Amino acid sequence: MMGILSNKRLLLSLLVGFTLVYPFLFGQSGYFITLFVMISIYVITAMALNLLVGNGGQMSVGHAGFLTVGGYTVAILTTKVGLPLLVVLPLAGVVTGVIGLIIGLPAVRLKGHFLAVATLGFGISIPQIALNWNSLTGGYSGLAVSRPDWLSNNLSFFYLIILVLVLVTWLIHNILKSSLGRAFVAIRESEVAAQSTGVNLSFYKTVMFMISAFFTGIAGGLYGYWFGYVSPNDFTLATSFLLLAMVVVGGLASIPGAIIGAVIFTILPELTRSFVGLNNIIIGIAVVLAILFLPKGLVSITEFFKKRSQPITVKEGTDRTGGMVKDANI
Repeated sequence: MMGILSNKRLLLSLLVGFTLVYPFLFGQSGYFITLFVMISIYVITAMALNLLVGNGGQMSVGHAGFLTVGGYTVAILTTKVGLPLLVVLPLAGVVTGVIGLIIGLPAVRLKGHFLAVATLGFGISIPQIALNWNSLTGGYSGLAVSRPDWLSNNLSFFYLIILVLVLVTWLIHNILKSSLGRAFVAIRESEVAAQSTGVNLSFYKTVMFMISAFFTGIAGGLYGYWFGYVSPNDFTLATSFLLLAMVVVGGLASIPGAIIGAVIFTILPELTRSFVGLNNIIIGIAVVLAILFLPKGLVSITEFFKKRSQPITVKEGTDRTGGMVKDANI
């Protein structure tokens, strides 16, 4: 089992294969396909948040606000303007990215809990704006979102979401492997050292927020298209904390970690639905345990067991009695 987990290519092949046959195993409509769609949406969002928090070291407690912006952008451009999906979905990312840029500009001067409070304010304000801007957002009633005819079938739209998920994963992976991603990590490790090597802190921090918001906006747009409706209460402050839990428990600065966290914390609320409050208790305990015992998240669990199973090697040297000891495996 541990061999499978450590073999990335085999694991990826199994994951892709399972994804392709999933609708035929669990049905093409109803609960299970919607659950998988929500997992996909949260995977995209968790990867986007992880880019900001895990790789960039910038705290955000308001990412649910970007999901809301993405959802409403799709609803407004589809219902009121009449643009097609292939135009609207990228625009949802662009509009949300611009909002991320606006948030990022003042946020670059903030650190730690000050930055967390600033993003928290953003996350709280967006649903309130959507609630009170009746002429644009529909207020309490929200807005309907219509799918194009060629995607009216759930199976077709399911595979579109999977295609977007794969594309976003590939893009984020390449961003993190590029000079841009290395600059993000340098800022996370030491802003002073990064600046001394020529890294423009304000520019890269702003870009971090913009990229993270862009991908989150696309996830919010997919949500709107799938459910055919967006409202101010779809993504709340609790959603922002849930996203942070996905990143921390799954594994900071890790794409597989974001995927693991998203899968676990999308399924968990469904399993604990009958027990009021139990979901939040489990999430809180999981975050604390991850910080204490698995600071690299669940994605590092194979590494944890590898270290436990490795033999202790004693190098050749002198023991306490003055004699020579040879290399030994205990």
